[in-house]
Amino acid sequence: MTQTTSLKRGLPIKTLLGIALVGVVLAVLPFVIGIAGQSWVRTLNFALLYVMLALGLNIVVGFAGLLDLGYIAFYAVGAYTWALLASPHFGLHLPFWAILPISIAIAGLFGVLLGAPTLKLRGDYLAIVTLGFGEIIRIFLTNLNAPINITNGPQGINRIDPFKIGDFTFARAETFFGIRFTGPEKYYYLLLAIVLLILLVCARLQNSRIGRAWEAIREDEIAAKAMGINTRNVKLLAFAMGASFGGAAGAMFAAMQGFVSPESFSLTESISILCMVVLGGMGHIPGVILGAILLAAMPEFLRAVVEPAQHMIFGAVILDPEGIRMLMFGLAMVLVMLFRPAGLWPSAVRKRELARGKGASA
Repeated sequence: MTQTTSLKRGLPIKTLLGIALVGVVLAVLPFVIGIAGQSWVRTLNFALLYVMLALGLNIVVGFAGLLDLGYIAFYAVGAYTWALLASPHFGLHLPFWAILPISIAIAGLFGVLLGAPTLKLRGDYLAIVTLGFGEIIRIFLTNLNAPINITNGPQGINRIDPFKIGDFTFARAETFFGIRFTGPEKYYYLLLAIVLLILLVCARLQNSRIGRAWEAIREDEIAAKAMGINTRNVKLLAFAMGASFGGAAGAMFAAMQGFVSPESFSLTESISILCMVVLGGMGHIPGVILGAILLAAMPEFLRAVVEPAQHMIFGAVILDPEGIRMLMFGLAMVLVMLFRPAGLWPSAVRKRELARGKGASA
């Protein structure tokens, strides 16, 4: 009777306690990790950036079923938008509340520009076109330094303004109520707030009429069109929404780093983000978050463990941690495709679909 009453009134007590516990862990996490060094807090911040990127790509790939290999282009658009509007390069130093919406809007516009010519493409053809789009954006950023210097070419843009609210900047350490907050720790809470907002949007979208339309297109686009779904507009919306999240992540990357260059937006990065979505579980928000955190934290973990271990055993670094990371990338993807094709933490719907597919083929 008590459990029924609590369900009627709102969330069960166990769920509320679980949420409170997760909130406490997230609140103290940077201070706990910071004991090992501020580099780990920066790694945590980059993991949150990758969570934002993976959630955006999950809308395109996981919800709508549109394979996108050029997603890193929207990350680059958001980063360069912030860099151009908040640096000495053009002499502009706009506030964050103006730059961040502009970055999101421009990235969303690029998403529509990518989606419009690819509406009739599927599978491998869509993958090739999106891959080309990502490379075109990177090459443009590399070469737009003549005859008018817009992006400063391969040298990139430096001295980018950090995220700041009035005189309060996130780039330097400050003390509040006797507690010292470093720059990375302040950025952690800012990125965490943005990630939670994106999570809320993604969860609402997935369970909305638009989310069900994306799912219908993913399963059978012809049937979805026959049911009256405007597949053109719905697919364009998926590209625009995913791109806007990438633009927000890119803007925060530029503010946090203070420097951007085309080298940060290579095809390898785009494939890494796609691996996060596939490894975690396409279409499942918690699974995508798990995949992003695992693959984002792996390089730093290998750097901290593999190099000292090789020094201890061999007296020198024989295998480069980056090479080991790529080897583990490939091995993990092969094992996932063999034993957990729906991902490490798949959605119940996709898991049932794969089970039905295996039953039908048998």
